[in-house]
Amino acid sequence: MSLVSASFSAPMGDYAYDWALVDVETSGLMARRDRVLSVAVITIGPDGEQTGEFSTLLDPGCDPGPVEVHGLTAERLRGAPTFDQIAGQIGAMLQDRVLVAHNAQFDYDFLAHEFARARMWLPVSQRLCTLALNRQVDPPTDDMKLGTLANHYDVPQQRAHDALDDTRVLAGILRASLREAARLDLPLPLVACPPRAESQFTPKPPKTPCAYRNPGRLTSGGPLRQGMKVAITGETAHARAELVGRAVAAGLNMVSSVSRHTSVLVTNEPASGSAKARRALAEGVPVIDEHTFLRMLADVRTGTAHEATAVAVAPAAGPEAEPVVVTVDLAPNTAAAAPVLDAPPLPTAAPGVPVPAPRLPVPSVGASGKPLAGRRVLVLGGVHADAAAARTRIVELGGSAAINLSASVTDVVLLQRGEGDRRMSRITTLELPVHDIHWLSAPTVAAKTAPRAQEPHVMPRGGVIDLPTPHGRPAPEWYITAGWAPQPDCEIDVVAFLLDEDQQVTFDEDFIFYGVPESPAGTVRLLTGGPAEQTIALDLASLPPATRKVVVAAAIDGAATFGTVGAIQIGAALGSSGAPLARATLDAATTERTMLLAEIYRRGPVWRLRAVGQGYDHGLDALARGYGVDIAD
Repeated sequence: MSLVSASFSAPMGDYAYDWALVDVETSGLMARRDRVLSVAVITIGPDGEQTGEFSTLLDPGCDPGPVEVHGLTAERLRGAPTFDQIAGQIGAMLQDRVLVAHNAQFDYDFLAHEFARARMWLPVSQRLCTLALNRQVDPPTDDMKLGTLANHYDVPQQRAHDALDDTRVLAGILRASLREAARLDLPLPLVACPPRAESQFTPKPPKTPCAYRNPGRLTSGGPLRQGMKVAITGETAHARAELVGRAVAAGLNMVSSVSRHTSVLVTNEPASGSAKARRALAEGVPVIDEHTFLRMLADVRTGTAHEATAVAVAPAAGPEAEPVVVTVDLAPNTAAAAPVLDAPPLPTAAPGVPVPAPRLPVPSVGASGKPLAGRRVLVLGGVHADAAAARTRIVELGGSAAINLSASVTDVVLLQRGEGDRRMSRITTLELPVHDIHWLSAPTVAAKTAPRAQEPHVMPRGGVIDLPTPHGRPAPEWYITAGWAPQPDCEIDVVAFLLDEDQQVTFDEDFIFYGVPESPAGTVRLLTGGPAEQTIALDLASLPPATRKVVVAAAIDGAATFGTVGAIQIGAALGSSGAPLARATLDAATTERTMLLAEIYRRGPVWRLRAVGQGYDHGLDALARGYGVDIAD
């Protein structure tokens, strides 16, 4: 039976749901600001049979945005219904069904805002992203774009960026992807969607980033200098907004918390006992009153501007060359081995590195390269230290260490009690090669089937690469995705910190987490693809010059540790549908509850990615305070 058949060819069991497949075309990419121009919904029953279909153009009441992408001009949209006129019909189709979309958080967020504008709740309790599902399946495709997956699954596509046709294509991809998930016995990456109604529909204006570097602390009798970090606490005679506005206009960096990098604290009540006053006393930060501050604002001295970052172009063979990952020397050196958190005063880190198993002899290899190049190896069983050592060995041999079973896994290594893993029955059915630990001393490999055009660059812990730009143009968003084995007893949260040259946030809003999943300007976003996958999306070209580094971290909610969670896999891809250009498996944790996964940092004219894997026993609140985020006690 064809993969695009209107029904499933076999009972789907745990994969059988009532589905509502959705596609929206929008006037932009920011759901808080932009509007839906067209929407299509197709409903499918648990047996795969289509039960309904609806689509319409919409009058957004605003400029339609990138017409060259969606083809929807203001003339075409004139006379179409507004969203509130069709919200009830859309809601009825979504009710009691799992919302499905390709990059589902995008469609879900836009629908949530449109329903809120119509003063209605979005009736969705669960969603499924076919991008996240296919990242788990991991088919041998060059990317995860809708058209690429349609071609792979033999689904006909007629009009790209047409909401109804895209939804029909999505239906075929969903059916085929569910069949692959069932074949591999993969859990569906369903995301719970609590009731949601947005009360504000315009983005908060981004706070003005300071254009100057921090010159240090205010000296006794000395002047204010542009770039100084200034905090205010307590009651003031002038409105706080006025003080901040005048200071920003003078080139000062107004911060919301006090750290050892703060230049001066302004307060009329130095003995008030506020958190900022206590921290200033503990850190030796100078304190001045409001009157003195206003007087000094009249003579703020010139500061040193932040270094601008030019667009970096990776080498290309010609005008049609694909993006190239430019690797740097990955050999141990002082830069790679330096502590990651050299600025914030943090509690003592746990060692985080288990005692490795005895080092296996290095096999001889031919001129073609390392023996496991192009292989993806899944390790089952063993205590954490042994499994971590085996995965490290796989990377040394040129392979990629998998953390879950997928279509790209080529080999399986069994450690002690690995044969009892629930995935072994499926591995046997798939006839994957199974080896013991001794295989890693002199691996022999069978021919690999369905090779990818470009395998991800495998990064060791501490490895660094330069992030390329395609064809000399500014890169689209980079997606740094973290994945792990599904956890029944704890939740893992991925977060990001936007840091300046002092490794401090400029504003509290530079801390991106589940409670604030988007920076005010929308340049950094947290995306949830499932209970075992989260992504930080970065528009590097739009970050202010003051942002020198973005740290991506993970934290465990509860008493569990990363030692019990096991390996965390990170991948870096260009765009939401890109195949990973680089991948790392981080599993050196033992008792840690927070872990630094990756750093994306400026080095001259380029951005670099470092795979970190450094853990701490303390919680997320302590990590955030170390980076200067004002966290309430």
